[in-house]
Amino acid sequence: AGMAARRALKAVLVDLSGTLHIEDSAVPGAQEALKRQATFFDFLWLRSAPVTIRFVTNTTKECKRDLLERLTKLGFDIAENEIFTSLTAARNLLEQKQVRPLLLVDDKALPDFTGITTDDPNAVVVGLAPEHFHYEMMNRAFRLILDGAPLIAIHKARYFKKKDGLALGPGPFVAGLEYATDTKATVVGKPEKTFFLEALRGTDCAPEEAVMIGDDCRDDVGGAQTAGMRGILVRTGKYRPADENKINPAPYLTCENFPAAVEHILERLL
Repeated sequence: AGMAARRALKAVLVDLSGTLHIEDSAVPGAQEALKRQATFFDFLWLRSAPVTIRFVTNTTKECKRDLLERLTKLGFDIAENEIFTSLTAARNLLEQKQVRPLLLVDDKALPDFTGITTDDPNAVVVGLAPEHFHYEMMNRAFRLILDGAPLIAIHKARYFKKKDGLALGPGPFVAGLEYATDTKATVVGKPEKTFFLEALRGTDCAPEEAVMIGDDCRDDVGGAQTAGMRGILVRTGKYRPADENKINPAPYLTCENFPAAVEHILERLL
C-alpha cells in the first residue's frame, strides 16, 4: 500500500537479540530509548508515546522467564505479557496438533513446554540445541520423520550474533532433515506471517498500523513487511553491510541502532 493508505501507528514490534542486546550487553542507549517515564526530552521516550509495544523474538535457548530476567538485569523495563517468542508459538502449535514432540531444544527452553507430553514422540521440534545436534539424535529425528512425524522448526535462522562472532542457527540442521527426508518443515517463528499476526493478537491493531525494528533483514524486516507492516533495519547485531539489498521491497528504513529507530518513529510516525 502507498503511504497515503497508511493508518496512524499503533504498535511497535521490537526484536531482542542483536537489537536491544547482544548476549549480556545492552545496545548503548537502548534502555533510555524505551523508558516509561517521560523525562526532560519528552519526545525521545517511546514509552510515553501512545503505542503498544511487543518484544518479538526468535529464541530457542531461553524460556520467557529467563529472557525477562536477563532484560530486567540489563535495565530494560519490560513486562512478561509484552514478550512474544517463537517458543510460545511452537507450544501453541503442538497443542493445536495434539502431538508428542521429540524436543531438540536447549534445556533452558524446556520450561516453556511444561505439561506437553514427550514420551513415545510422534513429532520432531527443532530449535537451537548444540548439545543435541549429534549423529545419533539427528538420526532419531530422521527416522521419526520418515515414519510420518511432522517436522516443526521453531525458526530457521541461518546464523545469529554472539560476543565472539557469528554462530550457526537451527536453520542448517532443519534444512539437513528436510533434505534427508524430502519433506518441508512447518516454521513457527519469524519470518512467518502467522508469527507477526499472532504477536499483534489482543492489541486491537492491524498490521498496517505496526512497525517492526530488528537486525535481521530477512526474518525481522522482510517477514514484517510481508505481513503488511513497515520494517526498520538496525545496523547492530548480525547486520552486515548491504543486507538491506537482500529483500524486495527494501526496508522502509535502515537506522544506525535502536535509539535512532525510536527517534525516527517519534518524529515522523507519531
